Amino acid sequence: MKILVTGGAGFIGSNFIFYMLEKHPECEIVCLDLLTYAGNIKTLAPVMDRPNFKFIKGDIADREAVYKLFEDEKIDAVVNFAAESHVDRSIENPGIFLRTNVMGTQTLMDACRKYGNVRFHQVSTDEVYGDLPLDRPDLLFTEDSNIKTSSPYSASKASADLMVLAYHRTFGLPATISRCSNNYGPYQFPEKLIPLMISKALRDEKLPVYGKGINVRDWLYVGDHCSAIEAILYRGRIGDIYNVGGNNERTNIEIVKMILKELSKSEELISFVKDRAGHDLRYAIDSSKIQRELSWKPSVSFEDGIRMTIRWYLENKEWWRELLK
Repeated sequence: MKILVTGGAGFIGSNFIFYMLEKHPECEIVCLDLLTYAGNIKTLAPVMDRPNFKFIKGDIADREAVYKLFEDEKIDAVVNFAAESHVDRSIENPGIFLRTNVMGTQTLMDACRKYGNVRFHQVSTDEVYGDLPLDRPDLLFTEDSNIKTSSPYSASKASADLMVLAYHRTFGLPATISRCSNNYGPYQFPEKLIPLMISKALRDEKLPVYGKGINVRDWLYVGDHCSAIEAILYRGRIGDIYNVGGNNERTNIEIVKMILKELSKSEELISFVKDRAGHDLRYAIDSSKIQRELSWKPSVSFEDGIRMTIRWYLENKEWWRELLK
């Protein structure tokens, strides 16, 4: 199988490429990435010389370039990670999110239709469901939960999801969608909570925490997300949505304190700042469908995962320090 991985120089996409090349050495991987601020070509250095890997710099919303790629490479499947994904940036400039996340997804699906009804998997987010109340720990998002977006980012991802479902129903595109909870692990751009706090703590800088830090997220180690996508790509039911969660709910302030403790840093570094506009209170995923149908479940506990992640950032300071220049 020749798989086009879009956004493969980013955090989850690069980890997926590493995972697939190790697990399926018979696969060919073509990576398409525009190399915006969140895409780092150096991340892919370990695989650049592999005979079954090719990198192409390009924009998923550039129809001419995407069609040429499909013509040249004879793609069998697409896994679409390419997306603008930072909520704060979406509040500052929503238009970029619409272009990449919606129009880019449509362009890829049009190419899939044009060049052989290629298998398409859309990597989405649990943020399309909006948020849940903090005082109802019994409530979880299921695949049937209503779409209720809170930011331009989540609205753009929900729009793309609806387009995927429409292309499946209208054109018979063999497509699936996964909606995952918050990921963490190696190679995550240091604007996101966990790598941001690690990098600032290592430099003894103040750690900015929104509001009172009581917002709750469900966390999943990135390697577990990669195995979930693999399961959906190979065995998922066409036309279906799969929620992927870690069953690891933590408040933001818990995460920050855990990082400080692991690094033997003082909690006096914590600095509470003005809350984000429209800040979702709680995300929590019911991933029983993928566990039941595809026999997938998380393999990395949060305690182990956060230690592995902190160790990686300690051992790879050159990678993230360069991004902060």
